[in-house]
Amino acid sequence: MKVVLVHMPWGSLDVPSLALGILRTAAGNAGHDVEVRYANLDFVDWVVDRVPFGLAEYQYFSETSYFQGAGDWVFAGALYGERRDFAPFHRLLADAGSSRAETAMTAALHELVPDFVETLVAELAAAAPDVVGFTSTFQQNTASLAAARLLKQRRPAVRTVLGGANCDGAQGAALHRNFPFLDFVVRGEGEVAFPRLLDALGGAADDLADIPGLCWRDGTGAARANPMSAQPLPPARIVTPDYTGFVERLDTSAAAEWVAPKLVVEGSRGCWWGEKHHCTFCGLNGSSMQFRSKSPGRFLDEVLGLARRHQLLDFIVVDNILDMAYFDSVLLRLAESEYDVRLHFEVKANLRRHHFQRLGAAGAVQVQPGVENLSSHVLRLMDKGVTGCQNVRALREAQSAGVTTSWNYLYGFPGETAEDYTEVIAQLPALHHLDPPMGAARIAIERFSPYFNQPELGFPVLEPAPQYREIYHLPAGELADLAYIFTTVAQGIGRDEAAALDAAIERWRAEYPVSRLTCQEVDDRIVLVSRRAAYDWSVYELTSPVEVGLFRLLEQPRTAATLAARTPGGAAVVRPLLDRWSELGIVFREGGCWVHTAVESHNQVLARIDHHRAAADATARGGEDRHAVAAG
Repeated sequence: MKVVLVHMPWGSLDVPSLALGILRTAAGNAGHDVEVRYANLDFVDWVVDRVPFGLAEYQYFSETSYFQGAGDWVFAGALYGERRDFAPFHRLLADAGSSRAETAMTAALHELVPDFVETLVAELAAAAPDVVGFTSTFQQNTASLAAARLLKQRRPAVRTVLGGANCDGAQGAALHRNFPFLDFVVRGEGEVAFPRLLDALGGAADDLADIPGLCWRDGTGAARANPMSAQPLPPARIVTPDYTGFVERLDTSAAAEWVAPKLVVEGSRGCWWGEKHHCTFCGLNGSSMQFRSKSPGRFLDEVLGLARRHQLLDFIVVDNILDMAYFDSVLLRLAESEYDVRLHFEVKANLRRHHFQRLGAAGAVQVQPGVENLSSHVLRLMDKGVTGCQNVRALREAQSAGVTTSWNYLYGFPGETAEDYTEVIAQLPALHHLDPPMGAARIAIERFSPYFNQPELGFPVLEPAPQYREIYHLPAGELADLAYIFTTVAQGIGRDEAAALDAAIERWRAEYPVSRLTCQEVDDRIVLVSRRAAYDWSVYELTSPVEVGLFRLLEQPRTAATLAARTPGGAAVVRPLLDRWSELGIVFREGGCWVHTAVESHNQVLARIDHHRAAADATARGGEDRHAVAAG
């Protein structure tokens, strides 16, 4: 069968669609003729000729406004074939802090995009496909639905299919029930279901009722939703994506001036931590939490094979959490390979120094460690399995290894207190040299999260977020099935405490580029160098064996009692030193533990260091400079 798979706005511009790359391979292996259409790039080339529009505007709709739904609202008029009143949605954007320019662009695009959908659908229809499939993740729902509706009008014989993260569980069934121009919705993993659907449409023996997770219509036109598979796809059956044509298409697009292309790979699905301790606020794994990982050899072959085929070295690894077995296999072999790949991973924050060093050596220029808060009490409420001091250690060790960290500070958890924040905020100036969070945000309730599924955890009454009412003409019950984001009565800290956290993080972000705290072992002492606005010292030396020994103990989070037991002189010596080091901002204390915050100074050569140490540091500096270039 002739199949066109479509990646609508607001899919990311710099990477191909992993979902469509996988389906292209799976359907192609089954003998079908499959093309991928990057309509998100088509949209960029169309819109830049009509309004002032650049990367910042695209990212507002694709990323920044996700929790307000601006990207979906833009295409809502095209979906329903009518101009929508902007006033109610404008109020939602204003309440969320959107700028005048952002709200004005939202209104302008709402007026314009029906013409884009018309143009796109005319081209799709002219190609005379048998099946057109759309993938929907984040803010791709209404754009995909709008194109599917018009395509079905223009070419009734074409079979329309929707899949993706927005179609998981009840969401997919609701989309299929409420939008009759969708012939099929594939819920869950599509490697098996989608080729089986194509085979059935082509006359094979498969009965639609036998395809797990498929939503379809019977002979009476009634919507049917098959049960989803209880067994997730084993890793051996997760196919390698086919990204043929993506780089070439991006090269011809106006977006080529905005972004550099990267490739998307996956080594695993699910979350090995979440299988035992599902973080209370997280809904990312949808209906399939079970952790499954490709063999290290196969994953490495995929990465290097894609690098050779597409002549690209930048990769986004989309795993929710890195398989720990990869440290002594994949990462080791990458470090030894001739490819200077640049990788982005999601990891757990309890990694140790050697883990981050291995990540850095393998080419990991950025990790998302899931830090999310620096209070141990709040982290316990999240069921994160780490402490505040462990999170600070992770930020410190990552920077020592030349690996950038990306994270957000989350709040609003039932049971948290103002003290969980005031004690941490007071110490944030000591951390201004470490990678700051991208921002602070009150949690939203996500479908599939424990907060959604277990009202006894603190959110007994949930409603679909208000943007869904403005985007879709659907009754409340249907919105409740379709929505992913939900609102409720706010829990945790109030507005004043949240404002104080916001302000402290903004100061951190402003001070970070010019802040520094490094440590360097020089013979039998440790030299610390500081440049942070809150502290008036620049060089501080630890010269006594007791000071050096205590500082080394603080490489790991430890209680004062443990430190006293391992230090000559006990508490009488340790307590004054901890107090003094707190005043100097070289330790972080939280939850009864302490940890030092100084980054290893591999690229700072002090005049007093002997020639041998200088030569060793020069080697390390060369490695860090290579990573800096790669990250840029």
